[in-house]
Amino acid sequence: MRVVIDAYGGDNAPLEIVKGAALASQELGVDITLTGNKSEIQQIIDDNKLKFKASLDIIHTDDVISMHDDPTTLLKAHKESSMALAFKELAEDRADAFVSAGSTGAVVVGGTLIIKRIKGIKRPALAGLIPSPKGHYMLMDMGANAECRPEMLQQFGIMASAYLNCVEGIENPSVALLNIGTEDTKGSELQKEAYQLLKNSPINFVGNIESREMPKGVCDAVITDGFTGNIALKLIEGTATTFFKLIKNVLYKNIFNKLAALVIKKDLYSIKSMMDSSEVGGAPLLGVKKPVIKAHGSSDAKAIKNAVKQAVLFTQNGVIEKISNNLIVE
Repeated sequence: MRVVIDAYGGDNAPLEIVKGAALASQELGVDITLTGNKSEIQQIIDDNKLKFKASLDIIHTDDVISMHDDPTTLLKAHKESSMALAFKELAEDRADAFVSAGSTGAVVVGGTLIIKRIKGIKRPALAGLIPSPKGHYMLMDMGANAECRPEMLQQFGIMASAYLNCVEGIENPSVALLNIGTEDTKGSELQKEAYQLLKNSPINFVGNIESREMPKGVCDAVITDGFTGNIALKLIEGTATTFFKLIKNVLYKNIFNKLAALVIKKDLYSIKSMMDSSEVGGAPLLGVKKPVIKAHGSSDAKAIKNAVKQAVLFTQNGVIEKISNNLIVE
């Protein structure tokens, strides 16, 4: 299979993106297409002595859509950008899956309007895997849809369940609705109506979940609107970063703490590794007709490699077909 990668999307582009593509080629044996400035990409490959196990294509363009550009400019002003050309490769069946660490808004626009929605899907949504003590759980939507209707949250639950079953191999994944309390009468009309719709959906809906329970990994998927989900995601990321900084400050406070740190250093690193978002790779944009993976904007080579791995699993495991089969269309 072939994965097309936007080589100029993300904070660390193009160096880390190209290095990650090479790692993916070596470890996964997939064909790679990179979009961006061909001479610069080739220079990175030569300077870093990168090897591609399978075939490599480079599609040249000097245009890049930045994080500050209006996402809809992907369709006109930036229709020749590295991201737009990558979407074109996927749309025209010259690639099987797409990966970019670029603008989230532009990825959503490209997925929705270039790749197109699965029939019956009201809005695609970003479904990220968040590390937890039990492995990870899915948070959906993470920011694609700031405003949602109840039936959209119902579809998010169906799509999350299908992905977790097909790609993560979770039998009958548990799905919960993010709310301010566990009772079915809690929340605004959005949450109340979504609760009833999810309850009557062909998924393992386990009711409401409060945000304090999310980091424990008590369910396999947490469903919410994109505004709330994006705030929750960034709060989790910020809390984890601050927590590890506080631990580091304590361990380096004096000579006795430093000696203790030497004893527990290995265990601390294992915790940090478990919470490392680069192990996950990226968030699938669920609800579109082909596999689209949005990698974190600060992705390094390891994260890009794992985003490609996620794209491969997405492609090979019939997620889109299962979503279509389980979809409730009104």
